[in-house]
Amino acid sequence: METPIAVQGMAVARDYLAEERTFLAWIRTGLALMGFGFVVARFGLFVAELQLSRDATAAPPNRPSLWLGTVFVAVGVVVNLLSIRRHLRVVADLDHGQFTGGRPSRQAVILAVFMASLGIAIAVRLILYG
Repeated sequence: METPIAVQGMAVARDYLAEERTFLAWIRTGLALMGFGFVVARFGLFVAELQLSRDATAAPPNRPSLWLGTVFVAVGVVVNLLSIRRHLRVVADLDHGQFTGGRPSRQAVILAVFMASLGIAIAVRLILYG
């Protein structure tokens, strides 16, 4: 286990810069989720347009892609909001010399479980319905 900063001395610039890089990585992750959600939500519209150009009959709106895309956008927003909270907490810990490190990131674990569950659901859907 890591030694608390209070024992090592006060946080140095590299600790703050490392936290800044971590914060920016979380922001990029949230933005990527939102962008992917937008693409998924609009994919249904693309498929409807494609069908309309082929046989001139309007396709019904693709609700699953709209809902799935909206979920991805919402998860991206939540990731960004939680990353702000985490960043402020870690910087405050660094300021007070109380940051111990070595704790698993609950935010990363929850996001990984969500994405794995979503991946399994999509794989099952593809296997069952083609």
